[in-house]
Amino acid sequence: METSIGVDLGGTGLKLGECSRDGRLLRHRELPSGRLSQAEAMEKIEAALADYLAAPVGDPAAVGIGMIGRVDPARGVWLEIDPAHSEPIPAAARIKARFGLPCRIDNDVRTAARAEARFGAGRGYAHWIYINVGTGLAAATISGGRVIVGGHCNAGEVGHTASGIAFRAPCVCGRPDCAEPVASGMGLDLSARLLAAEYPATRLVIPENGRVRAEAIFALAEDDALCRTLTDHAAAALANLIMNLTRFSDPERIVLGGGLLTDDFLLDRIRARLHAHTMRYVTGGVVRTELDPRTAGILGACVHAEEGR
Repeated sequence: METSIGVDLGGTGLKLGECSRDGRLLRHRELPSGRLSQAEAMEKIEAALADYLAAPVGDPAAVGIGMIGRVDPARGVWLEIDPAHSEPIPAAARIKARFGLPCRIDNDVRTAARAEARFGAGRGYAHWIYINVGTGLAAATISGGRVIVGGHCNAGEVGHTASGIAFRAPCVCGRPDCAEPVASGMGLDLSARLLAAEYPATRLVIPENGRVRAEAIFALAEDDALCRTLTDHAAAALANLIMNLTRFSDPERIVLGGGLLTDDFLLDRIRARLHAHTMRYVTGGVVRTELDPRTAGILGACVHAEEGR
């Protein structure tokens, strides 16, 4: 059976799996990644592939990789893991040279959107937006059936647009009101730490090591003032982001995915803040992913691999 290998390098881990051509995930693995340099991350990807390809389920014909950071999919070059650490790596050519398999790469969020387009909530739509609300906050915009990459392969960094919520600490980009510092996994952790002193009665546990988990915040949001504030800020920022993107690209549908959208808790609060007039042409609605957020990136990487064959 001919298969594709998909690799998903996100903000907190490395996932790898093997997919059939009809989108069945045959087997997958997850490895912690921690904070790695770009060179170290590339070596970890190669080591994981070497280990997996020693005993695949089927007959792998291609490799696809979704990578955090800025990626040039046309040239197969991983440009940078983050803006402060740019070390261009010809990742696609390097994988092909080592393993003898064609390889295609892209940014991890655009890669997940490919899975949604083929197998999920993006099916049947030529103009739509996929927003990934996970460790960070980013999007893929699809216009006329094509994923927008941008002139510098930097399209989709929507976490660095104004949230409508003034915040006491500037974003890493220098702006005072970006969406990511209040509406992402990292942002909720940051917000909780900065606001906790104002809510001495909170029952939210803020660990010295590791992140405050979004699920812990959401579980207390009904009767804990700090968690309610954090949740309200996140929902308002995401609603404002959705309405801004709607005005910009006129999508037929908006799909939300990522680790913070595993159920309808946050989605219901986002929808309650959307203005009907602004959203009147989003005829496909604002919906949650139909795919498992934990493996959508692997599936999208396999789709991308197939597209190049």
